[in-house]
Amino acid sequence: MYRTRKKAFVLLADGTKFFGKSIGIEGSAFGEICFNTGMTGYQEIFTDPSYFGQIMVTTNAHIGNYGIVENEAQSSGVTISGLICKNFSYPFSRPLADDSLYHYLERRNVVTISDVDTRALVNYIRKHGAMNAVISTEIEKEDQLREELNQAPDMEGLELASKVSTTEPYTVGNPEASIKIAALDLGIKRNILDHMIARDMYVKVFPYNTPFETLSEWNPDGYFISNGPGDPQPLKEAQEVAKQILIQNKPLFGICLGHQVIALANGIPTFKMFNGHRGINHPVKNLLTGKGEITSQNHGFAVEFEAAKAHPDIEITHVHLNDHTLAGMRMKTKKCFSVQYHPEAGPGPNDATYLFDTFKSYITNS
Repeated sequence: MYRTRKKAFVLLADGTKFFGKSIGIEGSAFGEICFNTGMTGYQEIFTDPSYFGQIMVTTNAHIGNYGIVENEAQSSGVTISGLICKNFSYPFSRPLADDSLYHYLERRNVVTISDVDTRALVNYIRKHGAMNAVISTEIEKEDQLREELNQAPDMEGLELASKVSTTEPYTVGNPEASIKIAALDLGIKRNILDHMIARDMYVKVFPYNTPFETLSEWNPDGYFISNGPGDPQPLKEAQEVAKQILIQNKPLFGICLGHQVIALANGIPTFKMFNGHRGINHPVKNLLTGKGEITSQNHGFAVEFEAAKAHPDIEITHVHLNDHTLAGMRMKTKKCFSVQYHPEAGPGPNDATYLFDTFKSYITNS
């Protein structure tokens, strides 16, 4: 099928422009530009709620070549603001695929630009840091789009969990399971719930701003605070929930944004990273076992290492080996631990899935 491929551009907040072509989905999209180094897993990336509000640059040169499988989506829709890639493949070769990536993005009207020099773009972002951007096929509106881009809010200080969280509580798993978990949804991924269900957990997922009293009324055996997009600092309600769980000394596990919320609940600051960690090959050292783990990561904020190290009740358990940022911690006197990466993702290796077993042991041994 012939597709009209209009000229398109990427405009960064500092005025830098890159050029490309539309894949056939016209329009404009705004967001914070970021890049992911994964060679596979584009569907999981595009549907991860943690990417809400971001324009994704894929460093893999070929995107779309294996199509999409509906049940591999991590949420109910595509959550990225827009997509930038080098080569976009309309045909796909995976026998199990349900459809092409093009149709998947077209149905959701996700503006996508290909034929961009993504190597040069990623190098620029790495040198100058994460910033807002707009991608567009509306060449004639460049001045207007530039003005809108100048007015776009920065990711720092931006609360986005409310944009992706469930609006009503729901349950997943077997109601007869031996363990009940109350999960605070800041942008939860389906694979996280699947791992809990596989460990005989019945999970009730609550909206991001649910108070502790409501969560505790369900009488869960443990609590979970999920991943999600945006800055953790505005999430005062979630931080208060974490504080109350810790006061009750109930088992608590946090992933990514949940990890940051737990840190803030303990008075440990977080900060906006110059460039975040986004990929499926990030090396992490487990300080408790001395072993290395190949992990999937997606975050633009992090917990201050030295502040966590100085906290009398915190033990640092995991360190990112590329830049020595904090990748995991646990509390010395509470049944609480958290990690900055995604143990559920299974990016080839399953090095980190043991963390769900750790969570279960916190509950069954309490």
